[in-house]
Amino acid sequence: MSTSITRRRTAAAALGLATALVLAACSNPDDGGTTEVAATSGGKTKINISPDQHRITTGKVDSIAAEVPEKIRKRGTLEIVDSSGSAAPLTFFATDNKTVIGVEPDIASLVADVLGLKPHINTVSWENIFVGLDSAKYDVGFSNITVTEERKEKYDFAPYREDNLAFEARKGSGLKVTGPEDVAGRTVAVGSGTNQEKLLIEWSKENEKAGRKPVNIKYYQNDSDTYLALQSGRIDLYLGPNPTAAYHAATTGRTEVVGTYSGAGSTLQGLIAATTKKDSGLVKPLADALNHVIDNGTYAKVLERWGLSDEAVTKSEINPPGLPKTNK
Repeated sequence: MSTSITRRRTAAAALGLATALVLAACSNPDDGGTTEVAATSGGKTKINISPDQHRITTGKVDSIAAEVPEKIRKRGTLEIVDSSGSAAPLTFFATDNKTVIGVEPDIASLVADVLGLKPHINTVSWENIFVGLDSAKYDVGFSNITVTEERKEKYDFAPYREDNLAFEARKGSGLKVTGPEDVAGRTVAVGSGTNQEKLLIEWSKENEKAGRKPVNIKYYQNDSDTYLALQSGRIDLYLGPNPTAAYHAATTGRTEVVGTYSGAGSTLQGLIAATTKKDSGLVKPLADALNHVIDNGTYAKVLERWGLSDEAVTKSEINPPGLPKTNK
């Protein structure tokens, strides 16, 4: 896929998502805690942000459940790990400030349904997701984890969403980002250990090779610190997942998405995947479960529920091509 094709595709996805998340009203405690957003159809839809989620469910499929390693079947739970960073609409806390909600736990719960297991969500810091997977403390990560060639050396992947990144700036900044030259000399925040960081570092190196200024990369402990820095002008841009950027821009009205990019680089559509320790025996039942919910329509209902229909995949392919080790 050419760079121009990828950028057109991700730009279209970002536009559709941003349209889906245009704010129509704020959280309303009188109706149980919802955020009302404008849908792409022109109507309005409500996103439930209360702890009482009424998640979409599906039935157990015995043939797929039988593929799960015996140790996990006997335990009866699927130990799911996600990041503690509050990132609506991916994974964040409900209005009670303790219940984990979002599209990630919803899809994880659907998969657990198919496997006949009780979903048990463990919320940890980003780096501890991989520490826990390595030690087999957790079975699978559902936390906006991008498929990368480097990660495939240690983990197996079953994709369930497209991965698109976004540059977020203060509203009215006049900034536009379409390539490395647009961030030369800019101060940009990014999450440590993410594929966004890898791409940004490579863009900075590319700028230096071309005689332009490198990117001044900044790291913050959480999103609230990042957005405070963005509003105060200490950083020019924040590079993160497109869904969270579009949601934040729509619900606050203080920022805007000024550029998008595929999470797998210039020539490949990035993918977000259920992530398990390599050769754990779990990736096939995960992929089969995902393909089942894709086919039976419950997957589409979950994405629609969170305004992320534009990031749907048509199939979960085990260990597909991911972000190259060197993004050339």
